[in-house]
Amino acid sequence: MIRPAKISEIADILTITKACAEKMKQNGIFQWNEHYPSKGAFVHDVERNELYVKIFEGKVIGAITISTHMDDEYIPIQWLTPNGNNTYIHRVCIHPDHQGNGFAQEMMDFAEDLSKKNGFASVRLDTFSQNKRNQQFYEQRGYERLGDIFFPKQSTHPFHCYELVL
Repeated sequence: MIRPAKISEIADILTITKACAEKMKQNGIFQWNEHYPSKGAFVHDVERNELYVKIFEGKVIGAITISTHMDDEYIPIQWLTPNGNNTYIHRVCIHPDHQGNGFAQEMMDFAEDLSKKNGFASVRLDTFSQNKRNQQFYEQRGYERLGDIFFPKQSTHPFHCYELVL
């Protein structure tokens, strides 16, 4: 089941993101760190009703942010659709103990279906240039890579921007 997150679940989500960050580090991917993702980002997501959780066997095992806010870093990207009628995916995470079971696919299906149902033109996101697994994941879903942006607090490496026209 995927449902809106509760503020009381942020501690569980942060435990998941820390476990994901550790697993990525073990694989040589230094994408998430002490700056990102932050408790403040998740609190903001809940306040905007944009954070969703994946529940499995009664426990929170993953999260996804589905936002309508375009971050300033995205402004230079030549998107496939006009700005203003798009959703943005952020902070997708599945606890490493549950990865490889299709839960990330399920969360992306949910995000894309929700976006389509609400009349949005596209879904946009970014993923770390050093995370080849994520790039393949989004490309197999039909997302088109459009350009690069930078988040200096996270890495000197770029993040690739992707869009899926609905």
